[in-house]
Amino acid sequence: MERVYNFSAGPSALPLPVLEKARDELINAKGTGMSVMEMSHRSGMYLEIIKEAEKLLRELMSIPDNYKVLFLQGGASTQFAMVPLNLMNKSKKADFVNTGVWSKKAIAEAKRYGTVNIVASSEPDGFNRIPGLDPSEFSRDADYFHITINNTIYGTRFTELPDTGEVPLVTDASSSILSQVYDVSKFGLIYAGAQKNIGPAGLTIVIIREDLIGRTMDFTPTMLNYKIHADNDSMYNTPPTFAIYMAMLVFQWLKRQGGVPAIEKLNIEKAKLLYDFIDNSSLFRGTVVPRDRSLMNVPFLLPTEELNKKFIKEAEKAGLVNLAGHRSVGGMRASIYNPMPLEGVKALVRFMEKFELENK
Repeated sequence: MERVYNFSAGPSALPLPVLEKARDELINAKGTGMSVMEMSHRSGMYLEIIKEAEKLLRELMSIPDNYKVLFLQGGASTQFAMVPLNLMNKSKKADFVNTGVWSKKAIAEAKRYGTVNIVASSEPDGFNRIPGLDPSEFSRDADYFHITINNTIYGTRFTELPDTGEVPLVTDASSSILSQVYDVSKFGLIYAGAQKNIGPAGLTIVIIREDLIGRTMDFTPTMLNYKIHADNDSMYNTPPTFAIYMAMLVFQWLKRQGGVPAIEKLNIEKAKLLYDFIDNSSLFRGTVVPRDRSLMNVPFLLPTEELNKKFIKEAEKAGLVNLAGHRSVGGMRASIYNPMPLEGVKALVRFMEKFELENK
């Protein structure tokens, strides 16, 4: 069977050259006679891999020298607890913007350790937008200010960052990291699960300003302490070695594409192509306020649930897979992460055109 166009929200598609490289090295990596999966994480060969992965990520994101890059496990969901355990250490207070399922989970976890101030929420609107922010609602003594910069389920994103002054801005960037240029210095901490734009599931990236490390709550488990991982160069325990190796290959691929500025330009083109069709369609409709639309996750609907199901089924037969919307939302969602080629989006639009003609 030929490869399909995979619009999964995560785990998502990987670049074909990356998969081919991993395949070629799966049994014998770089002449070692073993797979990366079999290597000691303390070996010289593996240390080269993790160092190269960090070097490339720093280059791709222009990460300043006063930030640590950590390769962790547990997914972004573990960071919902790890962030307050490490940062909620002065006023025991944090500000949140509620923009969907993942921010709600982060809010619930933070409430276990301190006071949460929800400065704005788009829940009354069904999370179809980024809510307006009133700086007078911000807590000037908050230990941090948290946003989910791209909302995978609802297809919204922050196009402007809130001005939080001296309060560190923290973001869950799981579904948008490396998809567009972000000024890392605007954030105190960025965290992201790997399974969208970085690599396979099992790896979590944390980028943290050094002055935020080392003020952990006394009862914080060792494995949830950023300082432990920073002091041990992400090697306190066995890291997710193969996932880090795959991330390194993705970073190499992304650099060959021209880096983040080039991929951002392509992502804008892909998203525009799909949104323009939806906006001009008499059958399909988008669900997000245009100014807040995601570049990565495009949700859309048909007039009836029957048509939604028919579309998903027929699209799959046409080699356009994983287009069902999140179970909490329904409809369809096309996730067009970095590895999705422009031709994949064109193929989806052609299929949508055909479906519209046949189902008017």
